Amino acid sequence: MSNQPGHDHGHPHPHTHDHPHEHPHAEPDATTLAALAPVTDGDLTPAELSRRNLLRAAGVAGGAAAAAGAAGMLGVTPAMAEPSGGRPTDAPPQRPGATGWLAGDHHIHTQYSSDAQYTVLDQAQHGAAYGLDWLVITDHGGATHARIGVDLVNPDVRDARSKLPDTLIFQGLEWNIPSAEHGTVFVTPGRNEVAVLKQFENDYDGSVNNASSSSPANERLAVAGVQWLGQQMDRKRVAEALFLANHPARNGIDSPHEIRAWRDADPRVAVGFEGAPGHQAAGLPEGYGPASNRGYYGNSPNPNSFPDYPAESYRTWGGFDWFTATVGGLWDSLLAEGKPWTISANSDSHVNWSDTSRRPDGSSAEQFNRDGRYGDPVYAGQINLGAGDFWPGFYSRTHVGAAKRGYAAVMQGIRAGAVWVDHGQLVDQVEVLVRPKGRRGQGVTLGGTLQVKRGTPVEMVVRITPAQRPNWAQFTPSLNRVDLVRGAVDPRPARADRDLFTAPDTRVVSRWDTSGRTQRFELTRDLGRVEDPFYVRLRGTDGNVSQEGYYGADVDAQGPRIDPAGDADPWTDLWFYTNPVWVVPTR
Repeated sequence: MSNQPGHDHGHPHPHTHDHPHEHPHAEPDATTLAALAPVTDGDLTPAELSRRNLLRAAGVAGGAAAAAGAAGMLGVTPAMAEPSGGRPTDAPPQRPGATGWLAGDHHIHTQYSSDAQYTVLDQAQHGAAYGLDWLVITDHGGATHARIGVDLVNPDVRDARSKLPDTLIFQGLEWNIPSAEHGTVFVTPGRNEVAVLKQFENDYDGSVNNASSSSPANERLAVAGVQWLGQQMDRKRVAEALFLANHPARNGIDSPHEIRAWRDADPRVAVGFEGAPGHQAAGLPEGYGPASNRGYYGNSPNPNSFPDYPAESYRTWGGFDWFTATVGGLWDSLLAEGKPWTISANSDSHVNWSDTSRRPDGSSAEQFNRDGRYGDPVYAGQINLGAGDFWPGFYSRTHVGAAKRGYAAVMQGIRAGAVWVDHGQLVDQVEVLVRPKGRRGQGVTLGGTLQVKRGTPVEMVVRITPAQRPNWAQFTPSLNRVDLVRGAVDPRPARADRDLFTAPDTRVVSRWDTSGRTQRFELTRDLGRVEDPFYVRLRGTDGNVSQEGYYGADVDAQGPRIDPAGDADPWTDLWFYTNPVWVVPTR
């Protein structure tokens, strides 16, 4: 295993076949947050000043311009638009009668996907039974889905909404991102949800448009797709539209500059990626599982892969994608620019482990391509122990802090970065507050930016409710350690190298032994006096499995283990991760 964070871009980059920075309308500097609050014209480079003047001339309307201009500065973190520097509360938004967080899953397949089998109601009922408040139906994009699948699934989605009124059920799709991997795209329900999704898929899907291979033209098509979704919001066709990249490291084809290009194309739309992929049952050992790799991450580079990703990046680490699990890795390199980029965890449910159903007789590729769907599943008469998926909510959860229980509110919470994720119901609740030291009633929570005068002492307050009941594997998890990750914010390295995927100034700075704690508890960490911008984020674990992090013990002495092929029981290796909070000194 390499412990060297550096990488050389002196060789040709086969994932682009051309200069990697050619992304029209995706200039990164117009959305840079950190180290720049507030930013005067004199602080900007000529290119940045030109960009700002263009936004002013345009009235700061549409796409990334609207997001950048909303705060009257270059940053896109939502909290920076607030005069107080963030939500002045001691906790995330509260939902009456519940924890204040809405648990969900944005990556679920049905009989309208050629490799899946369940009805929409099947998936929604199971998700609701396993504790989900919201979910997104994301059948695979492609010729058949673009032709008839988007239309056909909508009545089933609306029927499920009527039968499960307490569950928010979004219609979306799994985008074949041109020149890259897959991604979830979804919109708020309404009279245009089908029309917008269908037009998007026909015009911008990599499979539909023969644009899957790596090329500058295909990369530009992906950027255009993100921008088009933003335009649909601007035109009021849909209230909200979001895109999150799925299983980003699985094949190594989501290069760092592509991820930055999607994000910068419209940061209201492109908001994050899966921190942990679905297919978590795939690592269950032979005898009662598929004996494959968690997440079905067991691949190797192909001609479209980014060449600098190491072999270890094609595997999961504690069930999480290498981009997220690596302290000082790609996710941290994005956060170190001071720009929001959220993570999620979901099921990617196609065919579920230990299920007793199957597709009906007569199911075939020819039948699916003709009808746009399989028939409803039937009883199989046997238990399927070879499937690699769990039902939605059974294992993976994405928790979103929303102002209220509603479709737009969930999407706005995701965009705001008020998100934490967990596996196996490791904890019931995580609350994070960063505030001026000792100032109760002030501060910001996940996804926010605390702005304070330079030299102000600040602190982090963490309140955790451990698991209070058995999970769906019938044991009550134990949270045995919580880690605090801190990183410096400096957008300059990423400006110089859009394919940067390291953050050398990010590391684990604190560890708390939380073993034996069974009731809600509080952790406090003094973050010192603010002199330069930084961010903090958390992760927690049951502590069963750890190893030295990819970049060495000085960065992460006890990180997640790289998951062994064929023998990675997901229930014995549980983690939670939170989104960051930024801290920025004012001048």
